[in-house]
Amino acid sequence: MTTDKSSTSLDKTAAPVDAPVGNPEAAEGAATVVDPRLLIREQGFAGYITEFKRKISGGDLGSIPVVVGLAIIAIVFQSMNSEFLSAKNISDIATSMVATGMMAVGIIFVLLLGEIDLSVGSVSGVSGALVAVLSVTQGMNEWLAILVAIVSGAVIGAIHGFFFARIGAPAFAVTLAGLLFWLGFMLQLLGDSGTINLDGDGVVGKLTTYYFSDVAAAYGLAAIAVVGYFAAAFLDTRRREAAGIPSRPIADIAVRTGVLAVFAFAAAYMFNQYRGLPLALVLFLIVLVGTDFVLRRTAYGRKIFALGGSVEASRRAGINVTAIRISVFSIAGTFAAIGGLFWASKIAAANQGSGTGDLLMNVIAAAVIGGTSLFGGRGRTWNALLGVMVIVSIQYGLSLEGIATPIQYMVTGAVLLATVVIDSVTRKTQKTAGRA
Repeated sequence: MTTDKSSTSLDKTAAPVDAPVGNPEAAEGAATVVDPRLLIREQGFAGYITEFKRKISGGDLGSIPVVVGLAIIAIVFQSMNSEFLSAKNISDIATSMVATGMMAVGIIFVLLLGEIDLSVGSVSGVSGALVAVLSVTQGMNEWLAILVAIVSGAVIGAIHGFFFARIGAPAFAVTLAGLLFWLGFMLQLLGDSGTINLDGDGVVGKLTTYYFSDVAAAYGLAAIAVVGYFAAAFLDTRRREAAGIPSRPIADIAVRTGVLAVFAFAAAYMFNQYRGLPLALVLFLIVLVGTDFVLRRTAYGRKIFALGGSVEASRRAGINVTAIRISVFSIAGTFAAIGGLFWASKIAAANQGSGTGDLLMNVIAAAVIGGTSLFGGRGRTWNALLGVMVIVSIQYGLSLEGIATPIQYMVTGAVLLATVVIDSVTRKTQKTAGRA
């Protein structure tokens, strides 16, 4: 939420009683704009209700649709099969969603520009193939092979960004060409056999098979998340108060922290009922925290949002549009490569099917379903977590019922269409309300 000192309080913005009014008619019909956080502070719970109504009427739905969707998914599938919310199934979902989620994080950066990258599936396949060929066939140190694969993903993304940002070719066409080219390159790397098995006890192999079995690990991570959130919110409030701008009430922070604590410790309890805390999930959460910080707390992140809002305005503001675009596509390539390592770990091999099938669809769907706008300028990397949870939960729920893959595709497609429709309607509502 953007605020400035002019909206800090009613006392600072209101004109003196005896001050002359140049346009009495306009002044009489004007509405005083009050920062919503002041409304909450002054009216308490009633302020929350008013603010919620204001957001809904203005089309600012936030993560409400996807959270409601997750709740409905859990209720429906649990009523159909009691194993859906079992510790094993939840742990399997948490591990399986990381590969797609990692790739969705990179796609979110691209979507924030209002662009698309269709090559991430093929790039992920190249990453897995490179690690397999270098570490298994050529005998290279596995850590070095992993580094080569990730750097290769970044370079591939930068190449796509160069053709888009510098040459001026449409991102859709460039990355579609990349999809085909890198798919062929992956097949060439794998050779005639088409499959290279990985060491299950190697670094890549353990990405999705290693669990922290000590119960203290899951509960410790939950505690760190809760304390970290409270500390960050509390310090932000103090910083805003010191600057004389609206801040979130302590009671509000306490309630949010309490809700987070319930979900975090419930998840930790469920993980400990099975095999413990999955390493894959820990790495995914670290990536989400880091990328969220970059987007929301750095000048680079603000430039990405500005560029997604208006290219011309960003250029006039002195932003190096070309450099930002190239770097964003490089980030997408990097996370595509990282996601490819998790996919290779999941199947303990690199094969000709890597990066193909419905992977690209699921990656884009995860970002959009989670709340990232296809029109650019709105989204957070945490949307990747919410979106991929929806997709993988649906897949696992349908699989438990023995429902065929074609139906799974149809259901996922319907959910994606509904999300895009909601995004379009929300955008129109925000324009009508003067908030876009």
